[in-house]
Amino acid sequence: MAPEPLIEFRNVTKRFGDRTILDGIDFKIYEGEVTTIIGLSGTGKSVSLKHIIGLLTPDSGDILYRGKPITRMSRTEWNDYIGRISYMFQNNALFDSMTVFENVALPLKRTTNLKRSEIERRAMTRIEQAELAEVAHKYPSEISGGMQKRTALARAMVTDPQVVLFDEPTTGQDPIRKNAILQMIAHYKKVYGFTAILISHEIPDVFFISNRVLVLWDKKIVFEGAPEEMENAKHPFRDEIIQSLESLQRELTGLYSRRQFKVRYQTDLAGRDDDTYAVLVFSFDNMDAIIAGVSHDAAQQVMRSLGTYLRKHFGAVGGFSSRQTLNEFITILPFSNLEEARRILEDFVGDFRSQGMAELARVFNEKIQQDACFDFSVSVGMAQGKTQVEIESVIEFARFKKELISNFQCETRREPS
Repeated sequence: MAPEPLIEFRNVTKRFGDRTILDGIDFKIYEGEVTTIIGLSGTGKSVSLKHIIGLLTPDSGDILYRGKPITRMSRTEWNDYIGRISYMFQNNALFDSMTVFENVALPLKRTTNLKRSEIERRAMTRIEQAELAEVAHKYPSEISGGMQKRTALARAMVTDPQVVLFDEPTTGQDPIRKNAILQMIAHYKKVYGFTAILISHEIPDVFFISNRVLVLWDKKIVFEGAPEEMENAKHPFRDEIIQSLESLQRELTGLYSRRQFKVRYQTDLAGRDDDTYAVLVFSFDNMDAIIAGVSHDAAQQVMRSLGTYLRKHFGAVGGFSSRQTLNEFITILPFSNLEEARRILEDFVGDFRSQGMAELARVFNEKIQQDACFDFSVSVGMAQGKTQVEIESVIEFARFKKELISNFQCETRREPS
């Protein structure tokens, strides 16, 4: 039996004068999931979010929360509903007359009866997580656009909401910062269990953090489903939007996107039923702990460094790689067996231990305090496949066989092993 949607749009139409923005759209948001609404600029993504919190009302159709239209809620029901939702606005909506700290603390002052000391503690926790401690007492006009975006994110998270709406959370950020913000959202969602709804037209990691994707195109929802199902959608949006996502992914890591990775695999090995290939699965271990103890930016810088080493080393021998999850890369060595792949991997491990791990450690040492303590490691698994065998099963087998190749320990953190 399918679960009941937490929020549902039923035949919602919205017009501004003679211009129709949403034309009878239907979609569902499920509790505990990350749902991403993608589409090109000006397609009505922000308009959809504003309907959820009552800033806009539809010309026709209904928005339902747990099966009840929000327009038919009593005042008590509405206050309970809206109190569960937090909204991160596209333009940040910070108060110019308030400091970063005051902006972040404001929702707690307005909606809770917490003591001043507890409000300060919670606000500073979010500020530190967003790497804003050094500007906590500055005003929005005194900090960069990227810092303003992170201030808005910290404010959206400070009340520990049950539903968070993120309106273009990565706009105006560089590639590393974009990915760090998305990772921060995924991490908070895992820790606090809220339901997240994101909208964007430029999310490079939409496939990594989203349970479901909705595509808004020409006033309609033209796709609703799991991210991997988008690749098989037959609609004009597919090439244009996916190409945009892929260009950002290449900008971030220099590696193939998941879709490009599949195309490369099919092109290189198509029609070669007797040929073997090797799959290597690399993972950056303890990422959640590192995020909590260091920073989201540091984790993304480390992933970029790891991806660079993979691309340079394995690309030189005909391999190709793709980032598959927040902390995992997959490398294919076409026409290789396990013996040959093992020799190639041994060369990589030697180089990585002497140079690559030191680079990863340097990134962390730049981001943490001298008295901080952390461990992290990089692991790899390997498996051999044939073209007639589903590559997903080969990848899963490689994951099962992962072993540590290098680690960086707290007590000797400036001497990577």
